[in-house]
Amino acid sequence: MVNLEFERPILELQTKIDELRAFSREKRLDLANEIAHLEKRLRELTENIYKNLTPWQKVLVARHPGRPNTLDYINYLFTDFLELRGDRLYGDDPALIGGIARLNSRPVTVLGHLKGKDTQENIARNFGMAHPEGYRKALRLMLQAAKFKRPVIAFIDTPGAYCGMGAEERGQAAAIAQCIQTMLGLRTPVVSVIIGEGGSGGALALGAGDRLLIQEHAVFSVISPEAYATILWNDPARCSEAAQKMKITAAELSLLGVVEEVIPEPPGGAHRNPALAAQYLQEALTRHLEELRSIPEEELLRRRFEKFRKIDDEYLKEGNAN
Repeated sequence: MVNLEFERPILELQTKIDELRAFSREKRLDLANEIAHLEKRLRELTENIYKNLTPWQKVLVARHPGRPNTLDYINYLFTDFLELRGDRLYGDDPALIGGIARLNSRPVTVLGHLKGKDTQENIARNFGMAHPEGYRKALRLMLQAAKFKRPVIAFIDTPGAYCGMGAEERGQAAAIAQCIQTMLGLRTPVVSVIIGEGGSGGALALGAGDRLLIQEHAVFSVISPEAYATILWNDPARCSEAAQKMKITAAELSLLGVVEEVIPEPPGGAHRNPALAAQYLQEALTRHLEELRSIPEEELLRRRFEKFRKIDDEYLKEGNAN
């Protein structure tokens, strides 16, 4: 597993524990008490480090290559997943996956950005940066979900939509705008969850639902800290300082009222215990979907509209005050 610089003390202590276990087996010694003591120290150290992460360190955790991606959560949370491909206009986009499945035996539509686990897979998935055909595929699946009264669950994990010339020529901006517009008026419950890096319009395209949830160490921003630092100071190396100012962490977004819930992660982040992270996520998704299913359709749409209108009004007030 890739280890981040601030995780070095965790790695060093874990290495000591592994060496002591190996020594215990080799010499046939009972070192259970010593190992238990070190494991307790490891848990405490991990919790202490992760409780005090800086915003930039949160960004690094959100980008961790071992972090569970959309496909991992599909495999953990859903049954009978059937992937649906293509936008019926141009082609399929592997950077965005979607289909129909069952959550707790109930049919749902699932879609989300999909990063790879290594360089080869990331190249194949375009590092989770969807092309317009990816967003048109999402649009097609959302409309299908509304037709058959299936709730939509959207996983957000992207640095942003792909901004290459071909994507622009094929209507990237329009595809994103259509996704946002459609999701805002979709006549079925929609729950979006940020599971890693939620960047720019590429993230907004899947985030205009009834509930926007975020995992504890995920981030959500209009621009990356590196781009922010480059634009503001002409120095991408100041990305840590930029992250501090941008209010992109789960806790900050919750205080701003942008997200409805922060979903806890296992000690050391979701990449250290994907199964437990999925368990926390399933509990939150189930609870929110049950609440939304009880709301009449017209009331659901009204609340969704008011939610985003309120966010817009708050930012307008803040902008005028500044």
